[in-house]
Order: sequence, then structure tokens, then C-alpha cells
Amino acid sequence: MNVLIVHAHNEPQSFNATLKDLAVTELGMLGHTVLVSDLYAMKWNPVASPADFGDRANPDYLVYALEQRHNHGHRTLAPDVQAELDKLLWADLVIFNFPIYWFSMPAIMKGWIDRVFVSGAVYGGKRFYDRGGLSGKKAMLCITIGGQPHMLVEGGVHGPLEDMLRPILRGTLAYAGMSVLPPFVGYHVPYISHEARLAILEEYRQRLHGLEDVQPMKFVTLDQFDEKLNPIM
Repeated sequence: MNVLIVHAHNEPQSFNATLKDLAVTELGMLGHTVLVSDLYAMKWNPVASPADFGDRANPDYLVYALEQRHNHGHRTLAPDVQAELDKLLWADLVIFNFPIYWFSMPAIMKGWIDRVFVSGAVYGGKRFYDRGGLSGKKAMLCITIGGQPHMLVEGGVHGPLEDMLRPILRGTLAYAGMSVLPPFVGYHVPYISHEARLAILEEYRQRLHGLEDVQPMKFVTLDQFDEKLNPIM
């Protein structure tokens, strides 16, 4: 299996980096081919702009998604975008490795998605959910969060973790056609003991060794809707 790890943490000695390194080691030992996009180390530019396009369908007015589609078709995307898109299309599994910032991902990773989930390759028209451009690929979040498990459930102070992650799990990964595995979560990481961190690492090692047995989350399919995307009753 080809695995791409997209890693976003600005401290190389962080626990997130340790999780990333563990995944590289364990997946390699299991015979998988692993690539890492370490966004901070790469000094990844998160800003979607006209500079992402070597050719313009409309030089007078920027509609970013339409220019993505045009430049993807003409192979005139900016080199950094094309390189990451090639990795994304190569991968059978993409692991997004990051700390939760403000109920979401760090801006640098959001910018990676904005620029690399290219219209015409990843989505466009009715190419979404089970018919998305990344259909057949798997995705998994490996995240850390300062909160404790009881804070991130129905009735908890922050509400269910899945609700917090909905824009990523459904609005990005499932929308693009990926089979989304349940997130792996390291809770309360800034405040726990060394022993507790070791326990999280062991839990993650076991998850990585059992990836083939992890059932994806359930989302809609377009077969549930008519041509105008009204629900079929």
C-alpha cells in the first residue's frame, strides 16, 4: 500500500512528530511505501493565489476552482501544487497528522487542502462523495487535542468530537470520495505523563497494524439522491 502522511506541527520534537515518525517506521516494517509531506519543514505556502497557475482561462477575473480545472487539464499548475497532487493521487491511504487548533486543523494544512485538492482531479460537477475523484482511497486523521475524552462527547462541554471534525471528515475527505477511517486521537497531550504518552503510542501502533480491519465511517452516497440531488424517498 502507498501511504502519504501529511504532517503539520511547527515543533520537530513534538508528540505529533513522534506519532508521525512511529507511523513511518511501523508502516515501513509492514511493507508499505511511505511518503511524508512535512508542511512546516517544507515551508509550504498555504495561500491560494493566481501564482498557482501557469496559464489562465480568464486572466481578468480569478475563479480559483475553474482555474484549477483549466490548469490541471493543461498540466500548468504551479510546481509545488503539482508535486503534492501527484503524491495525493499516488497514495492508497492518506494520514493527516496534526494538533487541533480552534476546533479544526492548522492553517498550513487547510492551505494544503485548498491548493492540492484540485478541481478537475479531486472534485467537480457531480464528482463528490462516493463518486469523488479520490474514490477508492482511504483517509485517516491522527490528531492530538488538549481536551479530555469526557469533554468531547454528547453533553460534554465541547460537544461530540465527530461534530467538531465534521468539516474535515465529511466536508473534505468524504466529499472528495475517500473512505474515511475513524480518527486516532491523543487526548490531553500537553498535560499527561510520560507513561500516558507511551500508552498512546502503543495504541497508535496497534491501530496501524490493524488498518485493514478498521471499518470506514458512514456517509451518504449519490444513489440516495435523484438527478437534482433531492433525496429519494
